[in-house]
Amino acid sequence: MSGRLTGYVDLISLAGGRLELHGWSLSDRVSLVVGPHRAETTPAIARPDVSAVNGGTASVNVGFTLSLPAAAGPWLLICRSGNDNHVYEVAGFGRAATRRAQLRLLPAFFCAATRAAPEGLKWLLYRDDLARAALIDRMGLNETRHITQINPALYTRDDAAVPSEQQGITIILPVYNAFDLLKEALERVVRHTDLPWRLVIVEDRSTDENVRPYLRRWAEDTAKKTGAQVDLLENAENLGFIRSVNRALEKALGYGDHVVLLNSDALVPEAWASRLIRPILTHENVATVTPMSNDAEIFNVPLICKRTTLEPGQADRIDAVARRLNPEADLAAAPTGVGFCMAMNIDYLRQFPTLDTGFGKGYGEEVDWCQRARGVGGRHIGLPGLFVEHRGGMSFGSAEKRKLIEQNNAIIEKRYPDYNADVQEFIRHDPMSSARLALSIAWAAERATAPLSIYLAHSLGGGAEKYLERRIRSDIAANSAALVLRVGGASRWQMECHSAEGVNIGQTDDFALLTRMLDPTGPRRVVYSCGVGDRDPATLPQHLLSLKRPGDRLEVLLHDYYPVSPSYALVDSDGTYRGVPDAASKDPAHTTRGPNGRRVSLAQWRDQWRGLLAAADDIIVFSQDSRQLLLTAYPEVSASIRVQPHTLLASVPKVTRPTPKTPVIGILGDLAPQKGAGVAAGMSRHLQGGDRARLVLVGNIDPTYDLAEGTRLHGTYRLADIPKLIESYQITTWFIPSVWPETFSYTTHEALATGLPVVCFDLGAQAEAVRAAPNGRTIPFELAGNSAQAVVDAILDERA
Repeated sequence: MSGRLTGYVDLISLAGGRLELHGWSLSDRVSLVVGPHRAETTPAIARPDVSAVNGGTASVNVGFTLSLPAAAGPWLLICRSGNDNHVYEVAGFGRAATRRAQLRLLPAFFCAATRAAPEGLKWLLYRDDLARAALIDRMGLNETRHITQINPALYTRDDAAVPSEQQGITIILPVYNAFDLLKEALERVVRHTDLPWRLVIVEDRSTDENVRPYLRRWAEDTAKKTGAQVDLLENAENLGFIRSVNRALEKALGYGDHVVLLNSDALVPEAWASRLIRPILTHENVATVTPMSNDAEIFNVPLICKRTTLEPGQADRIDAVARRLNPEADLAAAPTGVGFCMAMNIDYLRQFPTLDTGFGKGYGEEVDWCQRARGVGGRHIGLPGLFVEHRGGMSFGSAEKRKLIEQNNAIIEKRYPDYNADVQEFIRHDPMSSARLALSIAWAAERATAPLSIYLAHSLGGGAEKYLERRIRSDIAANSAALVLRVGGASRWQMECHSAEGVNIGQTDDFALLTRMLDPTGPRRVVYSCGVGDRDPATLPQHLLSLKRPGDRLEVLLHDYYPVSPSYALVDSDGTYRGVPDAASKDPAHTTRGPNGRRVSLAQWRDQWRGLLAAADDIIVFSQDSRQLLLTAYPEVSASIRVQPHTLLASVPKVTRPTPKTPVIGILGDLAPQKGAGVAAGMSRHLQGGDRARLVLVGNIDPTYDLAEGTRLHGTYRLADIPKLIESYQITTWFIPSVWPETFSYTTHEALATGLPVVCFDLGAQAEAVRAAPNGRTIPFELAGNSAQAVVDAILDERA
């Protein structure tokens, strides 16, 4: 194999405690070895760029990605073909290179830290969850931090003049086959066009012999019945889309009206024409206008550049929502129009009267025309106030489309080098995001075959978020979409529309605006997941109840004890759990303040949440222990409670217990104060310098707690890595240091699944799971307040 390129590593990254390699190889198998860890795969990711470089002789599926926890020792890439192994050493990240990378991040880090200082101080002093959420957002640690504000004028009525009834349009309709859709497309033009119109049809010598005779009859009958002018141009031979359109444009220019280029698989809705032409009449220098659609590239709903299909009638109901939008709201300048249904200003058509025939039979020609118009000051407008269904690819044959795209994209890139960057900029900032979100919700309502789920969720991650992600995936598979109303971000409310195509997101402080966006939804399933981090949590129950309409279902999930107390872990102000607090408790941890500074007592808090729980059709708890604790505060809701334990997010295999000379206590998961950060820090100090046991934290710890030298802090991990980490750190026993009664505890179940001994304090769902497992053992919760030595003694005493 000497002298021939058989593979390439495109990217080596070290992030989150993991080493990742991305590249391609012509080998049968590739392996990555990092210290004691090994990962292996068959190159199978599509890489058409590699095939092109190799003259088309290489398979397209030669890409690979390999990922392992970072560890000391050699980093090796092994490529195997048959009996031949080729070993390559992967260049490591030396201390100097790592330091340089960190230094490059410092300016941005210090700027973010300065902005976040007030929230950080509030978190340090008061452990305020809202301050923590704001701190995460300010520091850029929130994955969804770049969220657009929902346009507050989205539904405001506009008083600008509408097109005069005297304003006529010329519609150009090129036709090639697609006979099954042709009748409906034409009937919709006649029935739904609300301006004076004439129609120029170009029949491009369809292979379907039904098309031309039908058009002749239809043109004659329509002219008689409606009085509209219908010009039928019949090509003697198949000219393709561009030349067909140019024939029609020549005709249209003589009429002098604005033109609409309409595909024969575009199904226009009621009152479409006046809306489409309006921006040309009310704004200066508008060359084209394109509506929203299910298949119109950057004007797609629900997700930009993601095509979807619709059932009959769904597009009309989505358009009914579009009609209620302010016609000026989210009206956006775009880098191009899309020719499936595109209004063209006659003034710009006079300057550029034809599409460029250099694009063959079609695709990309409207981009070229739009760039020429753009070059003389013409603007291309995306119109959110109109939704037109496009049964894409039927007009001129889907089989040809891919080839045409490849050929014609190269022409566009050569002529207009900045065009692709302009498109990416539009996608990145999406100036139509508010309207796209509103129409996405309407789309979700149309696609739903069962009550549409609307979740109230927090922004703090963790087990509740993992469970929510699973629920959303299930909703999408069964019902096409799910909605999430999230609290704890930069604005009070963050609306998310989840579908198989992706997620649409917007944020606002205006709850009434959100309820207006939700109006199109049919039957709902309103689900409280978690509200921790909201700026006015005592009002959350009323907001949720307002979303529930007659016949809707309401479900409450008990991921923590927020419905019981503002201290969602039920710990008192000194951080100690003493059971469910009495409603008369004066402990500051169990009271809160609203945005106006008014204090909310625990009794008032429960009065608000009692109404939500009483109205719930189902209250889902994840352990018997959490059921009992909830009933202590609300005994009247017993009949509505269902115990439904979680299942693990991924399987964790059993491992052979290591046998090091010194026992190694492993703590799994991220440690906040209620998760036992203080207990872990005390154990770390106690074990420092001794040889009785070693301590390893597989996860992260609240930064206000220091670990002593000698304690290993692994950081972020993946479930799939746990067996390798047990072997690497020689962990002999797991300890769950949580000091609050957890409602389930994923980490406890993950630790138990490994087969190693698992120890926890005797409280909460964690103890419920440990007591039921053959490898589990509980120790008295009272030890948490004693010396670290007593905790370590109890963990290591396996005779108990």
